[in-house]
Amino acid sequence: MRDPRAHRNKPHLNYPERIIIATRQSRLALWQAEHVRDRLRALYPRCRVELLALSTRGDEILDTSLAKIGGKGLFVKELELAMAEGRADLAVHSAKDVPMELPPGFALGAIMEREDPCDAFVSGKFDALDALPAGSVVGTSSLRREAQLRSRYPQLKVTSLRGNLDTRLAKLDRGEHDAIILAAAGLKRLGLGARIRSQLTPEQSLPAAGQGALAIEYRADRSDIAACLAPLDHRDTSLAVRAERAVSRALGGSCQLPLAAYAIANGASLRLRGLVADPGGTRIVRAELSGASDAPEALGTRLAGELRAQGADSILAALQ
Repeated sequence: MRDPRAHRNKPHLNYPERIIIATRQSRLALWQAEHVRDRLRALYPRCRVELLALSTRGDEILDTSLAKIGGKGLFVKELELAMAEGRADLAVHSAKDVPMELPPGFALGAIMEREDPCDAFVSGKFDALDALPAGSVVGTSSLRREAQLRSRYPQLKVTSLRGNLDTRLAKLDRGEHDAIILAAAGLKRLGLGARIRSQLTPEQSLPAAGQGALAIEYRADRSDIAACLAPLDHRDTSLAVRAERAVSRALGGSCQLPLAAYAIANGASLRLRGLVADPGGTRIVRAELSGASDAPEALGTRLAGELRAQGADSILAALQ
């Protein structure tokens, strides 16, 4: 990883006097934006770095699944509008919430070091999925998790669970669910790691593309912002997430498609796993490949081809 002090001490760096970070208003989104703000302040102590908190449609519509109301883009469009209008210079996202195709004129400037990418089992009464009695109600906000749960645990009742992290935990605590499945990264970032009763292995629930990583978006014409963000990019995380996003992009990944992709960088190689399922979990195709880490998108595209060869196309066609 780059030494941020070396970058900070370069007096000729043409960074702006002020940087505005657009963010959603949820507690987790604010934590993520504040984390980036603090990193930038440490790198550029003479620069004023501030937050612009915005409400997005994805945060406002909580009674309908994302798959039915427009998907991941609902969490980023207002932030992109703020950048387009010059009210903000960059936006901080959970990488798994960033659509696979960015609008013209926008780019990802840094993908930061990954937190735990796995899914977490949270319950007030049970220690693990295997301990749940038949008929137990398990809540999740993700079709990807739902499909894998239905396939592996057909005896459980899996229901949709919307809302920010605190809202979902409150529903569990009110007894509306016997357990819920959340991203471990969000819980750990907010100091709620103690709520995790057990972690799901990638074999139990393969993570979403980009899960656990932060992605910073900016206007592609802002070379000054690109230069500022460069020290925040974490090589191994960036390679892994680029491979994962390539899988999803090649398969038309969205919230309407139960799709998972998870890569691990190991020196000069990448190990990449992926799956496509129908929402009911009755059909799941899986594939795994390893390849050179310097060509992550090519590896992702190859894995998508492997999934198609195993029957992903027929699953995708049924979801149209």
